[in-house]
Amino acid sequence: MISRKTILILQSPTIEKHMEISHHRILRLPGKITFPQIKRLQGSLKKNSLNLLSYIKSLGYSSALDQYELLKLGIFNQLNFFQLLAGIVILCTCLFHHQFPGWACIVAGIPAVINILVLYLNKRYMHQAALIAYFILQPLATSFIFMNSVNLGLDLYFILYGILAVFFLKDIGLMIFSICFSMVNFFILSVVLKQFIYELENINNFLYLVNEGVTIVFIFHGLYLIKKENSVYQLSILDKNNDLQHKNVQIQLQANKIRENASLLEKQTQELTELNALKNKLFSIISHDLKAPMYAMRNFFSEVQQNNIPARELKKMIPNVVNDLTYTTGLMDNLLQWSRAQMQSNATYPQKVDIGKSIEENMQLLRRQAEAKQISIETNSLENIYGFMDKDMLNLVLRNLISNAIKFTPEKGNIKIGVHENCTIVEVYVQDNGTGISPEALKKINGNDFYSTKGTASESGTGLGLRLCKEFIAKNGGQLYIESKLGEGSTFSFSLPKAG
Repeated sequence: MISRKTILILQSPTIEKHMEISHHRILRLPGKITFPQIKRLQGSLKKNSLNLLSYIKSLGYSSALDQYELLKLGIFNQLNFFQLLAGIVILCTCLFHHQFPGWACIVAGIPAVINILVLYLNKRYMHQAALIAYFILQPLATSFIFMNSVNLGLDLYFILYGILAVFFLKDIGLMIFSICFSMVNFFILSVVLKQFIYELENINNFLYLVNEGVTIVFIFHGLYLIKKENSVYQLSILDKNNDLQHKNVQIQLQANKIRENASLLEKQTQELTELNALKNKLFSIISHDLKAPMYAMRNFFSEVQQNNIPARELKKMIPNVVNDLTYTTGLMDNLLQWSRAQMQSNATYPQKVDIGKSIEENMQLLRRQAEAKQISIETNSLENIYGFMDKDMLNLVLRNLISNAIKFTPEKGNIKIGVHENCTIVEVYVQDNGTGISPEALKKINGNDFYSTKGTASESGTGLGLRLCKEFIAKNGGQLYIESKLGEGSTFSFSLPKAG
C-alpha cells in the first residue's frame, strides 16, 4: 500500500523534470559509429601526426643555416624523436616486467632523457651542444645500461651512433672520437662482457627481438633519410645550377644585345659624322662652286647687255660660258640626285634596263662637251644587253663617268665605252687616254674622300659625282672599279646584275 506522502513525492514537479531530463539524455545517446566518422577520425589523426612530425623536424631552424644544414638538422631531429619513442617503449618494458628492479628502470630511461635534452638544445638554437650531447652522452648512457648488467637488446645502437657521426659531425677529431668510442663500447660490452644479470632475452624474447629490430630499422631509416635528403639537396642544386645557367644565358644575350646596340650606335654616330661632313662639303659647294659660275654668267650677260661687243669677241667668250653652264648643270643634277637619295634613304627601284640605249642617251647629252675638245667616243656592240638596276641611278652614273672621261682627256683624245656580260653580271666600262690618276689621288677616291682636280681645259669639279656613283652602284648590288696610270689614262668600270 502506497502512502499519501509517497504519492505526493511521485507527483512532485522536480521529479517529473528530472525524469524528463533523463529521458532526453537517453534519446541523445550516440548510436552505432558509421564508416565516414571513422574515415574523418583517421584523417584527423594523420593530419595531427604529420603536423607533429613537421614541428619536430623544424626545431632549431634558423635563417643563419644554409639549405644543406637545415636538411641535416631535420633528419637529426626526426631520429631523436623516434629514438625517444623507442626509449619510452623500453622504459615501459622494464616497468611492466617485475623481474627488473626499480633502479634498472631508471637506468633504462636515461637515453630517452638525452633525446629530450637534444631536442631542447636544438629548439634553443644550440646546435653544436645538441650534437655533442647526442654523440657523447648517448653512447655513454647505453654503456651505463650494459655496465649495470642489464641487456635490453641495445647493442646495435653503438653501430648507429658510428654511422650517424660520419654524416652529422663536421669536426673530424670529434667524429673520429665518437666512432671509436662507440665501436670500443660495442666490442667490450657486447662481445667481451657477455654475462648479464638482467637479460630481456630471457625474460621476454619477443620484446628483445623487437628492440634489436627497432635498432636495425633506425640504422636503415637513418641511411634512407640521409640518402633521400642528399638526393633532394642535389636536385635542388641542379635546379639552381640550371636557373643560374638560364640566367647566365639571358645575361649573355642582354650583353650581346647591349654590344650590338653599342655597335649600332657607334655605326650611326659614324654615319652621322660622315653625313655632317658631307653636308658641310655640300654647303661649301653651293656657296662657292655653284655661286662662282653663276656670277660669271651674270657678269657675261651684263657686259653683253651694256656694251657693244663685236661678234668675233663674243664668239670667243661663248666656250667659257658653255663650260660654266655644263659644270653648273652637272652639279645641279648631282645635288638633286643626292638630295633624293637622302630623302628616300635606301629606296631603289630596280628594273630591266637597256644598257646600250642608256649609254647612247647620255652620250647625246654630253656630245657638245666632247665636240668642244674634239674628242672621239667609240662604243662596241651594245644591242640587246639588259641589266637590272634603278634607271635614274644608272643614268647619273653614266653621265658622271663619261663627263669625267671628257674632262680629263686632252683635245683630240679618245674615249671607249663598252659592255662585257656573262651569265649573271653585266660590266660597263669607260676608258680614256687622258691624264690618269696618281696612286695618292686614287687612294683618296677609294677612301670616299671628296677629290677633284682641274680638267685638261681647266674644267672645275667637286668630287661629288664619283661619290654618288659608288653609292648608287652599291645600292643596286654592284661595285665600282678604277684602273689608272698617271699620264696614260684611266678605266672606270662598274658591275650590275644581268636582267633575266
